[in-house]
Amino acid sequence: MERMSGEVSGPRIVVGVDGSPSSHAALRWAVRYAGLVGGAVDAVAAWELSGMYNWSAPVVDTDFDEAEAREQLTGELRDALGADAAASVRALLVRGNAADVLLRAAEGAEMLVVGSRGRGGFTRALLGSVSQHVAQHATCPVVIVRPESS
Repeated sequence: MERMSGEVSGPRIVVGVDGSPSSHAALRWAVRYAGLVGGAVDAVAAWELSGMYNWSAPVVDTDFDEAEAREQLTGELRDALGADAAASVRALLVRGNAADVLLRAAEGAEMLVVGSRGRGGFTRALLGSVSQHVAQHATCPVVIVRPESS
């Protein structure tokens, strides 16, 4: 999984990360798969300001701290994978709608991996809106990972 100047030496695996148990399971799955195929993992987290797409109201939530979010993403990778494995993953924090960000990040990738349920939405739904959207629109294969049972 060597990277020089941003180049990937093998297949690129993109995984969506949002802090949910399902995304942690997806992250671990992506890292195991990348190890089997000699690939590299890009862990992608998306953020957007609330109200950003609401035409009738101005954006007022400007409390987002990108440096803090990057630190949280790095910590999340360490917590889910351990320090050694987390060091082999490229963490990307991208502003935008989660599904759109993941679809753009997965362009040219061998695979996109997402959790079956994110942090929001209806708990009784079988798939989250992001996982369902990327499964329908990605240009590469999509793997949807359920959280591990406790």
